[in-house]
Amino acid sequence: MRILLTNDDGINAPGLTVLERIARQFSDDVWICAPAEEQSGAGHSLTLTKPVRLRQHAERRFSVSGTPTDAVTMALRKVMPQAPDLILSGVNRGANLGDDVTYSGTVAAAMEGTLAGIPSIALSQVYTKEGVGNNVRFDAAEDWGARAIAPLLETPFAARTLININFPPLPAAEVRGIKAVRQGFHDYARGSLVEAVDPRGFPYFWFGLHGIEHTPGHDTDLEAIAEGFVTVTPLQLDLTHEGSLAGLKARYA
Repeated sequence: MRILLTNDDGINAPGLTVLERIARQFSDDVWICAPAEEQSGAGHSLTLTKPVRLRQHAERRFSVSGTPTDAVTMALRKVMPQAPDLILSGVNRGANLGDDVTYSGTVAAAMEGTLAGIPSIALSQVYTKEGVGNNVRFDAAEDWGARAIAPLLETPFAARTLININFPPLPAAEVRGIKAVRQGFHDYARGSLVEAVDPRGFPYFWFGLHGIEHTPGHDTDLEAIAEGFVTVTPLQLDLTHEGSLAGLKARYA
């Protein structure tokens, strides 16, 4: 099995090192093509207004001066001699739960693989304490990553779907298991905005990482993570709201 690894935290991110160890439990034919620098929050963006640079660091290890989508595109069109059998994106430093998947470069890289018809999985390590920098622990992802992926290798993916996996912020021994759950819902109206003044006296703003209140159902990724489970959520690329389609057709008839 040929596996392509990518992420949105950059080619030197510790989570990518963790992901490589996970991938090598399944195959020795592992390729890496990731952004040269962190691209968190890049979503499914593609670089169109400037050139993308490709750099080789070692055999089967490359970086691009662009987004996660750029990285997957370059891997498939330029770097790899043949298409991979599987694309793994991550392990992201931080959660990709609920509506956050729409911002996530990690999930977007898996989306790009899905568009190319390749089974693709996004993986993220949740952490709870703000300001931890590079001290995020990947214990749960390291120990549970292969266990979460293995059943998916025997499961046919529906057309135009991908899998989103999140690991709870717990020591590996305290993880309660793996749950297949639906995507949850955040209340973004209650998010935070950090405002300060720079040394020259001008105001600036950071979007805060404080906890955003959410309204989970009884079987969502948000609730399952809070209960200490690894979450596995199937996502689809078709965003059409079928329930509204018939009504709109009637209005425009």
